[in-house]
Amino acid sequence: MKALIVDDSQIMRRIIVSVLKKAGVNDISEVNNGQEALDVLKQDKDIGLVLLDWNMPVMTGIETLKHIRTTNKQLPVVMVTTESEKERVVEAIKAGANDYMLKPFNPDDVLEKLRKYLESGGK
Repeated sequence: MKALIVDDSQIMRRIIVSVLKKAGVNDISEVNNGQEALDVLKQDKDIGLVLLDWNMPVMTGIETLKHIRTTNKQLPVVMVTTESEKERVVEAIKAGANDYMLKPFNPDDVLEKLRKYLESGGK
């Protein structure tokens, strides 16, 4: 399975890459913002999981998610963010997020949360 990590923090991307590799996912793309993510998703139809930060320059995670959902309702998208207010979580779920992870997180917890997407091949 291919995964796409969308986060403006290089350190956070490295942590998520490490977790995904631990889970056996080695085909990973990384981008800094939502617009870059949309560009990658247009070009690469094999991506089976998106890990999406909320607060980024150029295009926020929630804006990116809404754009993704206009063309792809099935692609699993997991918000990875510091936004923990209940209203934000509800907004993300209503916009089409499949799941939500709060930063900072324990890599083992991330692995457990992502396991259902990884085992299904992103379906």
